[in-house]
Amino acid sequence: MHPNEELIQKFYTAFQSKDGSTMATSYHSDAEFSDPVFKNLKGKEVGAMWLMLVERGQNLTVRFQNVKADDQKGSADWEADYSFSKTGRMVYNKIHAEFTFQDGKIKTHKDSFNLWKWAGMALGNPGTFLGWLPSLQSKIRKEAVTGLQMYMKRKKIS
Repeated sequence: MHPNEELIQKFYTAFQSKDGSTMATSYHSDAEFSDPVFKNLKGKEVGAMWLMLVERGQNLTVRFQNVKADDQKGSADWEADYSFSKTGRMVYNKIHAEFTFQDGKIKTHKDSFNLWKWAGMALGNPGTFLGWLPSLQSKIRKEAVTGLQMYMKRKKIS
């Protein structure tokens, strides 16, 4: 198994165990992360996001498969079931991840999933009927980033 493939395996195994610290240390210090909710996180924001998500992840279960990697890039498919903290509604999210690597760490990580579908599960009818609107998606992103900033301040991550 390629060392970067082992790194992805270690990352998702830590996610399954809600080990945010191991997840955070899997990233390069100049890492970049993006998904439909958290756009363009950099550096310590990336690890802090995972710490926050596993800490808040009630009923969180994670499954992963199709891990592939070489010297430059990698990918994986993963699924998560959890209760969305703001509404208590159950979410099942199916994600495709793309990675690049530097110095034995994850340098870039991009997760792709359907935000409209996620909004329907997380927010109920408002998300189902309005989740496609750029204004609602923007509100979801703004609330997520604000939550991350507050978390980092509370945990003294800078």
